[in-house]
Amino acid sequence: IEEKSFAFSVRIVNLYKHLNEKKKECVLSKQLLKSGTSIGANIAEANCACSRKDFLAKMYIAFKESAETAYWLELLYKAQYLTQTQYDSINADCVELQKLLSSITKSLKENA
Repeated sequence: IEEKSFAFSVRIVNLYKHLNEKKKECVLSKQLLKSGTSIGANIAEANCACSRKDFLAKMYIAFKESAETAYWLELLYKAQYLTQTQYDSINADCVELQKLLSSITKSLKENA
């Protein structure tokens, strides 16, 4: 999940640059940049957690950030800043991260 979230963060940064330079959109894309890169940052923090509870908390924050990122992606698509192809591609990665994080947090809660 660390590699996937880092690769996703790179895609988010590149999308942010595209939206700013080509589409002249800065408000929504800034929100996307914050939430989209926060996923990987929280996973990195979870890997340095001092307890199982701390690990779960950071992974759950990453999960919530992925939900927020999905929101911003859909909004950018519906507002016609993203094409169908762009949206489908990056949203598929976001959904994959959401599923992984959901699975991790659920299994940690069940085993607690």
